[in-house]
Amino acid sequence: MRERDLKPFSYLTAPNAELYRQVMLAFVAAKRRFIVHLRPEDVHDTLDSSTDLAAVADALEKLESWGNLRSDPDTSRVTTVEDFHRARYLYQLTRAGEAVEDALATYDEALGRRGALQAVALIDIATQLRALRELLADPDPAKVYLLLRGLVDRFTDLASNAQAFMGSLQRSIDLHDADADAFRAYKDRLIDYLQRFIADLVATGAEIAELVADLEREGAGKGIGDLLDLAAWREAADAAPGDTEGADDPRRAEYERGRTLWAERWRGFRGWFISEPQHPSQAKLLRSQARAAIPQLLQVVATLNERRAGRSDRSADFRTLALWFAEAPDEAATHRLWRAAFGLNPARHMSVDADTLAARADDPIPATTQWADAPPLEISPRLRKTGSYERRGRPNRVVDRSELRLRLAETAARQTAETAAARAALATAHPIRLADVGELPADAFALFLGLLGDALAARTPGRRSVTTSTSDGSMEIRLTALDSGETATIVTPHGEFHGPDHMVHIIDRTTDSTIDSVHERSA
Repeated sequence: MRERDLKPFSYLTAPNAELYRQVMLAFVAAKRRFIVHLRPEDVHDTLDSSTDLAAVADALEKLESWGNLRSDPDTSRVTTVEDFHRARYLYQLTRAGEAVEDALATYDEALGRRGALQAVALIDIATQLRALRELLADPDPAKVYLLLRGLVDRFTDLASNAQAFMGSLQRSIDLHDADADAFRAYKDRLIDYLQRFIADLVATGAEIAELVADLEREGAGKGIGDLLDLAAWREAADAAPGDTEGADDPRRAEYERGRTLWAERWRGFRGWFISEPQHPSQAKLLRSQARAAIPQLLQVVATLNERRAGRSDRSADFRTLALWFAEAPDEAATHRLWRAAFGLNPARHMSVDADTLAARADDPIPATTQWADAPPLEISPRLRKTGSYERRGRPNRVVDRSELRLRLAETAARQTAETAAARAALATAHPIRLADVGELPADAFALFLGLLGDALAARTPGRRSVTTSTSDGSMEIRLTALDSGETATIVTPHGEFHGPDHMVHIIDRTTDSTIDSVHERSA
């Protein structure tokens, strides 16, 4: 871009930038009211009363010279010859000036955007994917295009809002010193918000991944590639004819460009919900960030509580130490305070050669020995010459860890399958008694103990029923105490588990049936 093309941005860094900005905003506001031309007096009336009319006129002339405004002679109020010869102008925004204001409005909106974790957007995306799957048998180009366009818009909004929210969340954690009481009140609502979104992301994200796999599955009928072709051809239908006779069909060129763009969009959408080896999905990374934010928030609250209780922290210690330095009576006292506070005594742990180490092992020297009385240290010549003890030379060869990564991937897949099998073994279609559980494998019993412990910990005195879920939102347990007083027994490979009998309902929220039930409850 040439330098003259950026000239309309000059007023942002000019000495009187604030006045120029107010004048330009006055023209933008007038255009929203369908007013095209403004006189200097009209602009002056919209500004602060302390602003001089002559200053406004000078600002209008400068903005015209930069290309933000255009002036036209104002002959509507001419009544005499003197008025005709006196310079009077009407000002209006130029294309460049309007483009600059649009860019600044977009910039301000992006900086002020808080973002959100949109669980509703996940449901909308799943709904659109189900509609696309229904169109595979008999696709309608208009419906396919509208669904894909709506999917792109909804997904773009979801991704940008999630990114903005996580950025604002980290700033909230970093700036918690601004208002401690407000942060403590904000913490509970924010943690509940994060937990609900994590649960929705696990449930709905699993359904979206399954729908994406269905659309990409090869076999009879059409797939996602055919739907993307239809969308690209529909966009290319309105391509303008070529400038030269006999040129290639412009619709073909427009189709190829659009087909490449739709393929890139689908790859980005797929990568957001489906993980690849060594490339976790963006949904998984977002879930990890949201989970990591919860203990960070709790740590911040713990720090605030410690400060309220009067406990010392590092910042308070340094402020107190700075006060002691300021109150020191002389320079010698400051040196003594420095040594007492930081303990920067002479170092005796420098790297030495092997002969010196052997001599010190045979004849140890007490740590209380003065430097003047101790024998000298023989250090490495390389350390004395280069300041580094490390030998310089050819770096070590890079170790090929592809086999280890493959082994880790196999281990992770096996553990995932074992966890899924344990969830399937625990899930119940309806509430049952603990005494009817019977026998459980070792993995399923370990998961069951964790669920049971979470439920018992969440139950408060006086409550007979409690509902809770695991930290990742994949399992939900509903526990209800019974008045029978009977004892339930569960057989495991390591022995028998005994405890008071309860009514229990365990739900696997990652299965399709559970997802449907979750949607019904939300509806």
